[in-house]
Amino acid sequence: MLVRATDNIFYCNLDNRDMLREVTVKIGLERIDAQEGVIVKALLNSGVMGLVMSLEFARKQEFKLKKIERPIYVRNVDGTFNKEGPIENMVELNIYYQEHRERIEIDVIGGQK
Repeated sequence: MLVRATDNIFYCNLDNRDMLREVTVKIGLERIDAQEGVIVKALLNSGVMGLVMSLEFARKQEFKLKKIERPIYVRNVDGTFNKEGPIENMVELNIYYQEHRERIEIDVIGGQK
């Protein structure tokens, strides 16, 4: 779970007890450039102040990565920086839930070395 603490800093809480309360919904994610998509389970109310996906998932789905203006440094609950490094990329997608469609930007975390 990631929680925004200050501007450009996130704190990470990996407490397994939080996973007992997880709520997921099925959503569609569509590449803007190709109008191709995938249906996934999205975790709701994870404590994140924004939207995040793993670099591995973004690459597997061939989402186009965009460099963000300023890296977002991620800290663990104990105050140490996350070993994955800062968030440096995002993807722009269409998201679908039931009858709703919206263009969104999702931060990509992981593998930024």
